[in-house]
Amino acid sequence: MRLTTWLSAWLCAASLAAGELPPLVLPAGVGVNIHFTRDHARDLDLIAAAGFKFVRMDFGWSGVERSRDTYDWSAYDDLTANLERRGLRAIYILDYSNPLYETEVVSRNPLTHAEQRDTASPRHPESVAAFARWAAAAARHFRGHRIIWEVWNEPNISFWKPAPDVRQYRTLALATCRALREADPTATIIGPASSTFPLEFLTGFFEAGVLQYLDAVSVHPYRPYRKPPETVLEDYRKLRALLRRYLPAGKRPMPIISGEWGYASHNRGVSPETQAAFLVRQQLVNLLAGVPLSIWYDWKNDGPDPAEGEHNFGTVTADLQPKPAYRAVQVLVRELAGYHVARQLATGSKEDYVVVCADRTGAEKLAVWTTGSPHRVTLAARFKRHWLVNLHTGTGQTFTASQEGAEGHGVAPAASPAPLQLTPAGVVLELTPMPGFVALRGVRLRTPALKPGPG
Repeated sequence: MRLTTWLSAWLCAASLAAGELPPLVLPAGVGVNIHFTRDHARDLDLIAAAGFKFVRMDFGWSGVERSRDTYDWSAYDDLTANLERRGLRAIYILDYSNPLYETEVVSRNPLTHAEQRDTASPRHPESVAAFARWAAAAARHFRGHRIIWEVWNEPNISFWKPAPDVRQYRTLALATCRALREADPTATIIGPASSTFPLEFLTGFFEAGVLQYLDAVSVHPYRPYRKPPETVLEDYRKLRALLRRYLPAGKRPMPIISGEWGYASHNRGVSPETQAAFLVRQQLVNLLAGVPLSIWYDWKNDGPDPAEGEHNFGTVTADLQPKPAYRAVQVLVRELAGYHVARQLATGSKEDYVVVCADRTGAEKLAVWTTGSPHRVTLAARFKRHWLVNLHTGTGQTFTASQEGAEGHGVAPAASPAPLQLTPAGVVLELTPMPGFVALRGVRLRTPALKPGPG
């Protein structure tokens, strides 16, 4: 299918930059974080049934290398095999330190912020070399399993001990990337998995020349609960501008990965229904921005406390009962499987999103929502002799309007339900914060595409 928009051309170039990154087609890059390796078959069954295609999991150094230069891969062998049986791919985070090589320091717990004693992150030549050696051994051991290797987790905050240090981190990242490339030239490597978009930290990281080794730059686009997923678009524009400054000559556009991002449905967070809407909108907005892989945090609630944020990021409860977010991702995958984002239509409001998605045959569907209050919009359209419009609300309801007759602009059927109406002006849709999905047959939209902004 011929790509006709500036965004599609950019997306194509970016997707070619790293062959083992997923294409910009749903649900290829829909992923979720987990916190286990063994004895969670039910979890993995539900993850696959929801439509997720990736899982992201810590690949802890100290748990694999318990004596020097001796590696026990068994837990990750089991997890990798169980993922592959269900059609799931792994992002393994090469992370954290090892008391065999570094001493204890006083640091702050990244969640409670209380002082604690912990092993320093690799900051001496011996520990850096040992970490890189272990990472290379992992790449050799798991070669052929299409694993994406991520170098550390949120080094710009307290996950780097005793305190963030971009020079220390980039020294480790460079050594690790070089070792990975030598061990497996086909390896897919991403980083730095930064918490939010710390442009000063990222600049210091890119200045070291690490982009020549990476297949994508991963960030964690967390934001305050009052800021919905759509607010990430400006952050991506700024990051792309920074990447252009440091991208090595001759290297294709560097994809951005949304490696961890969620909203907790706790008392001071968002409602379970808003969490569900935000999960779907996160995936769609990331695709709109050319982000091929989006990892939702988290797979399941970490506990039962409704007042604790860390207990409520999940798509399911701690005992694996589906939350609205789980159902929402199922609907997203069912409605848009095989579709890519083609363009966004202009509605006259920055709050409204009418996104045209297309499959390889040229068939189109709309993903529609608003960041404001529910309201109706009219999409100018021309109707062929036989036409059908189907709206799936995203919460399980389906509305259909169809007609056979002469070509024209369409007339609303007498029994047309409120969220979907056909009038002489075109297709009238009700937009809500929860995305809906609209299938069009025999309908030619005449609403113009939104012109892209800079970056």
